[in-house]
Amino acid sequence: MSGGKKKTVVCIEDDHEIIDLLRLVLQDDNLNVVGALGGLVGLETVRQLHPDLVLLDLMMPDVHGWEVYRRMKADEQLRTIPVIVVTALASRAERTFGLHVAKVDDYITKPFTPAELRRSVSNVLAADEAPAAQ
Repeated sequence: MSGGKKKTVVCIEDDHEIIDLLRLVLQDDNLNVVGALGGLVGLETVRQLHPDLVLLDLMMPDVHGWEVYRRMKADEQLRTIPVIVVTALASRAERTFGLHVAKVDDYITKPFTPAELRRSVSNVLAADEAPAAQ
């Protein structure tokens, strides 16, 4: 990723070790990775920080990731924030739903490689910076 202003990424996850892993993988990409444990804390963190990107786990005990995503898309202030799902739900049906029905920006299954995560984050952030075709 290029230099310049640090972009903020909020990682909504129920496992602090995964948050630490995501932070470690992305630390050299000029990104400020903020962890949020659970869906409710995640939504509040997104509302406060209005990040450049959200990394969203699906299976969380308090609020399921799809509900977090639905609430973000229903909120006029949050709906344009790109979301990459990072989950252990690896079925073709779940992935197809995420990408083609819910229309998340990307869908990464655990376990993932650092290169896969970095490539996805880079691509989504670059696409978000590109002027909208109208």
